[in-house]
Amino acid sequence: MKNTSLASGIVIITMAAVYCSCQKDLSGDSNTDPNKPHAVTIYLTDHQTPVFDSVFIDLQRLEVKLEDDTLPNDGWVDLSIRAGVYNILRFRNGLDTLFATGMLPNARIRKIRLTLGTQNSVMKDGQRFPLALHSNDREVTVDITAGQFEINSAGQVLFWIDFDAGRSIQVDNSGSGNNNGYRLRSHIKIFSHSHSGSIEGRVLPRQADALVMAINGTDTTMAIPEDDDGEFKIVGLNEGVYRLFVDGQNNYNDTTINNILVRKSEDTHVPVITLHQ
Repeated sequence: MKNTSLASGIVIITMAAVYCSCQKDLSGDSNTDPNKPHAVTIYLTDHQTPVFDSVFIDLQRLEVKLEDDTLPNDGWVDLSIRAGVYNILRFRNGLDTLFATGMLPNARIRKIRLTLGTQNSVMKDGQRFPLALHSNDREVTVDITAGQFEINSAGQVLFWIDFDAGRSIQVDNSGSGNNNGYRLRSHIKIFSHSHSGSIEGRVLPRQADALVMAINGTDTTMAIPEDDDGEFKIVGLNEGVYRLFVDGQNNYNDTTINNILVRKSEDTHVPVITLHQ
């Protein structure tokens, strides 16, 4: 019995040492310890739509909710943003813009809340149309998980807000307001480069005016290649196997590329895609 007890004690001590060692590994680096204060930097990008020439969104406030019962305002922290009207269609093919910065008491982020102003509109075929924004659509709250933001080696929290222009603008036949039938109901996605991947490539000729769609199950993300050289990049993709559908215009035929593997924190390059009439 003595030997059995001694062996059991050794096992318990060993397990405790392993547990403490793991805990130390998780929180030993003060730069990445989520319980300590962190600077935060947030970028804005766009999920494209071919319907409109420009999409102007009035962004006025951004808050982050932290998991900490001791914080005031129920854990909501205001960030410093570049408030104003953004033409979000400018941020395509991997382009983004610095949107918000600040200091967080900890990095246990649970939600973000985006507040919109009323100066929202779209350009279509050279005409500007205002976007109706109902009062209950002015605030957009989105849950965020640890897999959607990153903490770099300097201890800075980073993530991107992808404003989905295609899903956010809806036809409104309610007849209320002077909005010419368009309504804004914002859909946004949060991602970080270290927890997501991308697909990039080039579509020729430019006369094809192609649309590129990365499809994984029911999830579809669109890119519009650059006019000059046909280059495209689709960012913020979850890890997985994708199908790339290239929709040719102006009598150019469509094409599909299957089995494109996307990995976290990697750019997947596809060969030049040439469409034919």
